[in-house]
Amino acid sequence: MPDTTPYVEQILQTLKGATERARGLMEKKNAARDEALAITRELTRHCALSIRACHRNEWDNALQLLEQAKEHVRTLKSIVAPYPDLYHSGYTQDSIKEFVEATLTYAIIRREPVPTPEELEVEYETYLRGMGEAMGELRRYVLDLIRRDELERGEELLTIMDEVYALLMTVDYPNAITGGLRRISDIVRGVVERTRSDLTAAFESRRLRESMQRFRNALGEEAGD
Repeated sequence: MPDTTPYVEQILQTLKGATERARGLMEKKNAARDEALAITRELTRHCALSIRACHRNEWDNALQLLEQAKEHVRTLKSIVAPYPDLYHSGYTQDSIKEFVEATLTYAIIRREPVPTPEELEVEYETYLRGMGEAMGELRRYVLDLIRRDELERGEELLTIMDEVYALLMTVDYPNAITGGLRRISDIVRGVVERTRSDLTAAFESRRLRESMQRFRNALGEEAGD
């Protein structure tokens, strides 16, 4: 290596020090990222299990899983707190969106107060995306209600779904701001339309059955006379 001047030596020392500090920070950041990824997987799993428990009417189990998911959210936030770019990355916010979806699904089906973004301590755009995706779970529940002929309760949930779609459509901003909310809004529109069609068909089927039953009753009365 050729001899270096004091000026070159000074530059090399500065760059070496900056590189070492950067490497140290990146080592810690990479470790935090790996730990955060593991937490997001557990968070997503608990949310999915909670939603499944809701559809099975296993309310205690669903609530317990939600509480565990909430702890995962807190752990995730503490891990990535020193690194805002990790916190706002796609995989982190997507897993928190799943938590919002599961929480709102449970609350609405149980007719309990719906928590706000502030109460859940989540970003507004993440809350709105989770709110939209919860409508798909409400559709699944409405289909179960139709099979049980609990159409009035299904109609109540459809009203909520319809109003949520209307609310989402008022948030008309670029995807870079909303995190892709427009795509979710479009999906919600289809979910609402299909659910309305299914409920309409179910009500018509019920009215037809009731008319036939009245006709049979009238025939029976005439036969008795």
